[in-house]
Amino acid sequence: MPAGELRHPTPPLGSEEEEKWLWEQIKAEARRDAEAEPALASYLYSTILAHSSLERSLSFHLGNKLCSSTLLSTLLYDIFLNVFSADAAIRSATVADLRAARVRDPACISFSHCLLNFKGFSPASFLNGIGNFPKAKVLIRIPPISTPKIESSLFLFVYVLNEHELKFRFTAHRVAHKLWTQCRKPLALALQSRISDVFAVDIHPAARIGKGILFDHATGVVVGETAVIGNNVSILHHVTLGGTGKSGGDRHPKIGDGVLIGAGATILGNVLIGEGAKIGSGAVVLMDVPPRTTAVGIPARLVGGKEQPKVHEEIPGESMDHTSYISDWSDYII
Repeated sequence: MPAGELRHPTPPLGSEEEEKWLWEQIKAEARRDAEAEPALASYLYSTILAHSSLERSLSFHLGNKLCSSTLLSTLLYDIFLNVFSADAAIRSATVADLRAARVRDPACISFSHCLLNFKGFSPASFLNGIGNFPKAKVLIRIPPISTPKIESSLFLFVYVLNEHELKFRFTAHRVAHKLWTQCRKPLALALQSRISDVFAVDIHPAARIGKGILFDHATGVVVGETAVIGNNVSILHHVTLGGTGKSGGDRHPKIGDGVLIGAGATILGNVLIGEGAKIGSGAVVLMDVPPRTTAVGIPARLVGGKEQPKVHEEIPGESMDHTSYISDWSDYII
């Protein structure tokens, strides 16, 4: 079993059963940690063990993380709990985000560690939770390079939460997004501001984010208003999904399922990043990237060339392979 795991890592099938399994796992980990480290016992009890469900624990934790002298923790607790309790899709996305961090991030030693300490997890949940929206799926498809016509189908939903403190940041985004879709925009924007202040992550509450998202480290991540992020995507720190500054309307990137975006990458404009694509660290992407290809450099270019780019089979958003493309891109050796 992975370090820190107390049960078999495979949960039962079904979203409700998986949520219950995960909550029992988190409580067992919290009890173990409280016994091993008495200095944390009170914190673990008040944040996890005193609560009857995952959504209550998350609501309490997020409320205390994001409160201020004028935005009280009790008020935020009620807002979060109402959103989590009313929307099974957000709860399901939260579970998927927690599992994504546990599976993909070797620094994540347990589910309770992710819930309590990964800031990438919290912001997502909060911003996406504000507002009612139908359960849907984000589909972003880019035809092969030989096909001149590029089509995209976007069915939007909203929920996000993942990773360490990072995870909290994105869990909070799900709530804020929900509020945004309920036309409670002043409250959604106030939450966005608090998330930015507390977690150093700036995600517009209108941005649409899938489930199974990993915001690794999350510090410095910026996601614009009309951006869309698909399912099972992994994004490292200091990534910008921004506009060009020249136009309004739909002006931000659309990220397909299974994409990996390396640290410090910048993607600007209403461009499509195809399913399973990989964006190298520090790249500046200004044009569409076909599915299962790798873009690197400033400005970004496709590994293998524009006409016949090298295509990979794995899903980089899940494999977290950041460097295998280097041998195909350069023979430079330090």
